[in-house]
Amino acid sequence: MREIVWYRVTDGGTIKQKIFTFDAMFSTNYSHMENYRKREDLVYQSTVRLPEVRISDNGPYECHVGIYDRATREKVVLASGNIFLNVMSPPISISVIAADTPAPFSRYQAQNFTLVCIVSGGKPAPMVYFKRDGELIEVVPLLESPSSAAGLQDSRATRNLLNRDLDDTKMQKSLSLLDVEDRGGRPYTEDPLKSLTPDPGLLFSPATEIIPETVVSREFPRWVHNMEPVYYYHHTHIPLSDGTVEVRAMLMWTLNPQIDNEALFSCEVKHPALSMPMQAEVTLVAPKGPKIMMTPTRARVGDTVRILVHGFQNEVFPEPLFTWTRVGSRLLDGSAEHDGKELVLERVPAELNGSMYRCTAQNPLGSTDTHTRLIVFAQITSPGSLS
Repeated sequence: MREIVWYRVTDGGTIKQKIFTFDAMFSTNYSHMENYRKREDLVYQSTVRLPEVRISDNGPYECHVGIYDRATREKVVLASGNIFLNVMSPPISISVIAADTPAPFSRYQAQNFTLVCIVSGGKPAPMVYFKRDGELIEVVPLLESPSSAAGLQDSRATRNLLNRDLDDTKMQKSLSLLDVEDRGGRPYTEDPLKSLTPDPGLLFSPATEIIPETVVSREFPRWVHNMEPVYYYHHTHIPLSDGTVEVRAMLMWTLNPQIDNEALFSCEVKHPALSMPMQAEVTLVAPKGPKIMMTPTRARVGDTVRILVHGFQNEVFPEPLFTWTRVGSRLLDGSAEHDGKELVLERVPAELNGSMYRCTAQNPLGSTDTHTRLIVFAQITSPGSLS
């Protein structure tokens, strides 16, 4: 035997990069990969070992063996073989988000809802599936883009909710809210001044909650969905520059706030390089009891007042949409409403004393209103300034 040479094949076979040579004449071996700091070494004179395999090592390799001809040692006969090294990589991250959010609450009709599970760093692409409350969701695969699948409702969905999807307490709560409205009660506070002295009959209603210095109300749909949804599934594979794949799996269905509120959805991933599935989960929750913070706490004429929603009484998902309005008038800047968690009133005049502001926080699961009143104190005049 004269020598053994290993090559890394790239660019579809057009380039062969010599990575290791064993010289049988001098019984020495050496690496051609100085940049790799001799990551590979030769085992038993013919086997290359890569101790720390990387994604970049994926691809074909060739081994060339040179032997002397039996007739003359001046002639070397070459033989070669090839092998493909398939490097697997487990996913490195997983997350679940809601598509097209923040989004408003639909009071009078059902709306479609989409959860997106994003899994990055896997090779090959992992298998992604969804569960609801710990149970695997049966899905209808979509071959086309979800944007073209507008009508998600299907006649196959007409199955009664008599299993895990029906929570009697949720349904009774929703129906009780509808009963309150039928009797003349209004979960949605349209007159905050009147709501400061609430009807005693509604004090213990699920539709109203009292928070110090604020008035809070919640609104639920005016329709009751009585069929189990059909879940549609679509996924895309996005190749990344490092050779791995990002998978975006979408779960779409017609949202039913009475049933879906407080439902736990999980995205799970199976991959041959994982010993157990990866998982990310979210709980769909309507906003409840916004916490309002006003600075300064004692506003005076000319101050800049900031009214901020800094949290809720519960964990909310997806992220709510916030809208501020002034009850009975326009905002200080003349606009009818302001979007965002924070409302800023610059150089407040004395005329704003006693003005009331409504913050509506809503997501596709529900809506809640919080009213807070602005008290503006007069500037303190020092005795020395009097003439």
